[in-house]
Amino acid sequence: MSQNAATVALINRLKFKHLALLVALDDTRNVHQAADAINVAQPSASRMLGDIEEALGFLLFERNARGMQPTPLGVVTLAYARRALAELTRFAADLDVKRKGGHGQLTVGAIMGAAPDLLAMAVASLKTERPLLNVCILGETSDQVVQLLHRREIDLALGRLTNPLQHNDFSFEPLARETLLLIVRAVHPLARRTALTLPELIDWPWVAQPITSPARVLFEEELARAGLTTPANLTECASIFATLQLLENYDAVAMLPESVVRDHVRGKLLVALPVEIGKSLAGFGILTRKEEALAEPAERFIELLRQHSLTLKRDTPAATAGAAGGAAPADRVTPAH
Repeated sequence: MSQNAATVALINRLKFKHLALLVALDDTRNVHQAADAINVAQPSASRMLGDIEEALGFLLFERNARGMQPTPLGVVTLAYARRALAELTRFAADLDVKRKGGHGQLTVGAIMGAAPDLLAMAVASLKTERPLLNVCILGETSDQVVQLLHRREIDLALGRLTNPLQHNDFSFEPLARETLLLIVRAVHPLARRTALTLPELIDWPWVAQPITSPARVLFEEELARAGLTTPANLTECASIFATLQLLENYDAVAMLPESVVRDHVRGKLLVALPVEIGKSLAGFGILTRKEEALAEPAERFIELLRQHSLTLKRDTPAATAGAAGGAAPADRVTPAH
């Protein structure tokens, strides 16, 4: 069979239901659970998987005592299935909005540091212009939004590249920098200190982002430069909202963007400690897939991001830990273990 004939035969046999099954199998690694996820009986799901593997001419999964593990070619196929299904889902949502008289769909990934200022301003402007545009915002950390972009689950992202090779797949346009602060709750024993050093904080409980995030990498680099080890009492948390809740409920320290904690500091729920940190964190910006045209709403959104980033650079004074931080000096305190 010629290559063209084989391609046609594959297209004729594979259906989007097959792609949905592959994504479900990738998520669950269990035929029964995947069948439930796409609302088919388990025997039907098993037959569908067999049909897919027959059409492709190779096994997608190895079945062993540990369950179902993708083969090397299976990994490639599953990644394609996820991207194709995400594209179809977004197309269907966009078509439904247009059918109802709306103006399309825009799905954006964004780090939380960009959300309170730049993202919020750009979305507000876009929705003012186009009230019926369906806007969806996903993600919280750069590693999350880059993965969403790779899977084509979002149109563009506000974040950072997270490894040195991603420039091959994504274009990056820098927009702004984040001011990072070390934050504690207002009743923390350190909250009234006007002078502190990083070594004095290490024995306290910490809440930090996962090691895959740029902010956590920077935090570990700051510790290394200071000759310190990672805090022993550390909770990893990818959710900014959950981190804020943890900070408000016990005597932990966290490194967070000033834009995220600004209102909590003004409301005297949280306090910024007088320790400079994060100066070497790379700025965030617009991430898009290379060699791929953007839909018109995404192009307009990027224009608004550029405009508002310039406004913020002109109007927002640089935040400092000292300006946000404590009052009178206090005696040295020791963390409870």
